[in-house]
Amino acid sequence: MWYSTAGCIVMLTLSLLTAPLAARARSPAKMPRIGYMSLSAGPTRVVEVFKQGLRDLGWIEGQTIAIEYRWAAGQVDRLPALAAELVRLQVDLIVAVSSPAVRAAKDATTSIPIVIAGAIDPVRLGFVASLARPGGNITGTSNIQPELAGKKLELLRALLPTLSRVAFLGYSGAGVPRLFIEDTQDAAKRLGMQLQLVVIGSVEEIENAFAAMSSERAEALMVQPFFMSLGQSRRIADLAVKHRLPTISDLSPFAEAGGLLSYGAYSLAFYRHSAVFVDKILKGAKPGDLPVEQPTKFELVINLKTAKALDVTIPPILLFQADKVIQ
Repeated sequence: MWYSTAGCIVMLTLSLLTAPLAARARSPAKMPRIGYMSLSAGPTRVVEVFKQGLRDLGWIEGQTIAIEYRWAAGQVDRLPALAAELVRLQVDLIVAVSSPAVRAAKDATTSIPIVIAGAIDPVRLGFVASLARPGGNITGTSNIQPELAGKKLELLRALLPTLSRVAFLGYSGAGVPRLFIEDTQDAAKRLGMQLQLVVIGSVEEIENAFAAMSSERAEALMVQPFFMSLGQSRRIADLAVKHRLPTISDLSPFAEAGGLLSYGAYSLAFYRHSAVFVDKILKGAKPGDLPVEQPTKFELVINLKTAKALDVTIPPILLFQADKVIQ
């Protein structure tokens, strides 16, 4: 009888000692935490599309993944500090929206994986060794906005067959206007157009920029898409109408805000696809082994309301090609 009771006591003691270990073994893994860094002033449609991409892969904010948001509110010089904050938080991964955000993240860490969300030409900017084999800690989705310069100029000429003088509005604060300038200059030369470069360093210079375009008798305008990140779409569209300048940029929100034309990658698709890279990296893939992907779908958006304000007739061929027409 004594032996049996002692055995029970020993078994009970062992079970009490091992219970905490078993509980720890069954406890859920630490929730991954990612940083999301953008030039926007706060959440946008892009963020919702990205989070939907995560949800489709089983990553639900607040349940299976945590997201640390950092917003630069259009101020490029704030990005390095925001990137440093995310590094200090020891996030598992950083999603960088726009080329300046990628640059800031790259300068802040060589160990934390960085997922590009729509930055332009990461090879020419030195972010990755190549698209197929990025190497290092950076991969993601790349836009090809500068390379589309020729197509955008061709669209303007289809709209205005006698077009010969085009202005280009760039932003030096973005740190990447060189790529846009080089590709636009090459395309303008090939098409026999005169190109007026108007590169400004702050949004306060936008009205003076339009005055300079008018004085040089520009007949149309191409806008670097970075101004969309600065929240200047509506302002630029209104000034373009005021100065009678048919205008084109890359992103559909520009046409939606009143710009005449937009042509570029279907941006929401590649922001959503950025979630695929997050998923792969959190499951153990090395960013340097994941090829950078480029968009395959492009869209032309035409704002007929703006065309009417400019007294411009949209040729039927452009209307036929349009993916979206804003009435």
